[in-house]
Amino acid sequence: MDPNSAVAQPVVAVFDFDGTMTTVDSLRVFLRSATGAVRYWSGLVILSPRFLQYVLGMLPAWRMKEIVLTYFFAGWREERLRAAAESFAATELPNLVKPAALKRLRWHQQQKHRTILISASPELYLRPWAAALGFNGVSCTRLATEQGVVTGRILGKNCAGPEKVERLRQLLADTSQYFICAYGDSRADEELLALANQAHYRPF
Repeated sequence: MDPNSAVAQPVVAVFDFDGTMTTVDSLRVFLRSATGAVRYWSGLVILSPRFLQYVLGMLPAWRMKEIVLTYFFAGWREERLRAAAESFAATELPNLVKPAALKRLRWHQQQKHRTILISASPELYLRPWAAALGFNGVSCTRLATEQGVVTGRILGKNCAGPEKVERLRQLLADTSQYFICAYGDSRADEELLALANQAHYRPF
């Protein structure tokens, strides 16, 4: 259904990123890009007991993410990580995006709809990528720093599940004033899809 023909409210298109707009998990690709193949693969081996705990349900997703980010990036200067993220966003990230997802984003933009990216992946590389594509708003998982040094911890909450709805409300204030089209592909998007007037599950 074309949302333009359905309502008089302003239309907002909200996109999840990994799996919805991409063919692979972008964080895995970024880890390898930023740290190098040897460090990446050896890290996966070292962290394999923790990954097993996660698969068995003994670790929540947010904690597993912190463990991974701490192992690979704790102690990095913020400037170094930001430079790696911006380079990744400009050179490698565009190759991960599904053409159909990009086409749908462009359609919403042509219709003058407000477009928002909400993802559990790091804002460090998604914000510059989203800015280049003309998204009107971005809210993703943020990394904590102390005195300019990356800690590996998540700043605030992991942007998944109910937190995605909270982030959308922070951007829009009153979601009831908009006709919301949401695009997602996983359990982490269920609450966002439930909020939407028009939900698209694994559309691409």
